[in-house]
Amino acid sequence: MGTFSIFLLLIVIVAFLLVVVIMVQNPKGGGLSSSFGGGGTQQLGGVQKTTDFLDRSTWTLAVLLLALILLSNVTIMGSGATQESRALETERTSPIPAPAPASAPVTQDKTNE
Repeated sequence: MGTFSIFLLLIVIVAFLLVVVIMVQNPKGGGLSSSFGGGGTQQLGGVQKTTDFLDRSTWTLAVLLLALILLSNVTIMGSGATQESRALETERTSPIPAPAPASAPVTQDKTNE
């Protein structure tokens, strides 16, 4: 398993976790925090800590995702790989037949119609 594959797997896992954490939150204060009995002005210490945890985990996962993407780009550039596609390499190695010479277009005389 190459370095890029490992980074790709980590990026997919972090992106999935980030989506899950974001979906658990509710911007109006009704997400996971309200399911523990807190709502509006009656927030308990535990509920506020849950909101803080979700907020911190969102930022942490977002920063981790950005760092993984940048590091995966560095590993691609640092591996000495060329920027061209491998499909272009196969086209270069296979002989390309010369195009057939173009013949003059045949015109028909339509004056007898």
